Amino acid sequence: MFPESYRIALIVMAIIAVIVYIALQYFKAGYGYLRTANWGPSIPNRPAWVLMECPVFIVMVVLMVKYQANANIVTIAMATLFLIHYFQRSFIFPLLIKGKSKMPIAIILMGATFNVINGILIGLWLFKYSNYTTDWLKSPQFIIGTLIFIFGMAVNLQSDYIIRHLRKPGDTKHYIPKGGMFKYVSSANYFGEITEWLGFAILTWSLPGALFCIWTFANLAPRAGSLYKKYEEEFGEEFTKLKRKRVIPFIY
Repeated sequence: MFPESYRIALIVMAIIAVIVYIALQYFKAGYGYLRTANWGPSIPNRPAWVLMECPVFIVMVVLMVKYQANANIVTIAMATLFLIHYFQRSFIFPLLIKGKSKMPIAIILMGATFNVINGILIGLWLFKYSNYTTDWLKSPQFIIGTLIFIFGMAVNLQSDYIIRHLRKPGDTKHYIPKGGMFKYVSSANYFGEITEWLGFAILTWSLPGALFCIWTFANLAPRAGSLYKKYEEEFGEEFTKLKRKRVIPFIY
């Protein structure tokens, strides 16, 4: 069982997730295809992604070491899935980025702050407050959640690959992504990430895991909606005739 301060932190983060979801209905997250100068100074995408994503990787490793006496094969397996995602996002994904796009410093700071808090909440749950036994590895939650997590990661990686290869060297035009889960949604990469953390919430069967999934949806679903509108404006019928949903196949 966790202390009252930890419970309060979860509640506060849940409330902020709702506020963020509502706010992003009116304000576009200004990076990538939606980047505008309104967000202030920016830096190149490669260092931006490293600075935004690597803090959570470091936090999780630090908590694993600090509370290693409480660790077991179950919590290490869960943390390993978490770390695989963030290792790829922090140190591999940035190296694969093409083009000269930039990310606002304000967004980097907000993203890094959330990542650190989220890493602390999940790390404390795994290595201080949880009481998993080795039998959990055979539970339906762990097996199903892990399969969903792996599927989501595969979708995410494939979608990123498709987006990276939309342009040839020197090309600056915009294109409609096609293939993979882009057949069903316009933001397949976001669908993959939401699915990953849905799987993580299931395999941990925990409040912090569920909160992370809610936060991921609150952050990415409105952005997927903004991207959908951007595609409609730029490509018109060429895009709308594809009859894709925004981020959840057949639903939204």
